[in-house]
Amino acid sequence: QVQLVESGGGLVQAGGSLRLSCAASGRTFSSYHMGWFRQAPGKEREFVAAISWSGSGWYYADSVKGRFTISRDNAKNTLYLQMNSLKPEDTAVYSCAADVRARWLRTRSEDYDYWGQGTQVTVSS
Repeated sequence: QVQLVESGGGLVQAGGSLRLSCAASGRTFSSYHMGWFRQAPGKEREFVAAISWSGSGWYYADSVKGRFTISRDNAKNTLYLQMNSLKPEDTAVYSCAADVRARWLRTRSEDYDYWGQGTQVTVSS
């Protein structure tokens, strides 16, 4: 079992920055891959970024590449998402997720096993 709790969301102007955190508990954090997803009102959940269990591998959606950075601190059992140059279209509920089964990074939400409750990010124009 894995429990995940996000924090760090809020309201920011376009061009601004936010850092999301995801605190994990339960299963050994350094044993599984992690991902960030987001869901805007009226839209399907979409992949944002994923990071390997060791932190040495990562993958980004094209829409956030060069603006967002995913990282993890296994000593603190915490996942991060640094979001820079935010745009109004980044407005969504952001959720972290754990993939405890895969040996490689995956981008489909149905492949992830555990989810946090989500944190709202609103970017004003």
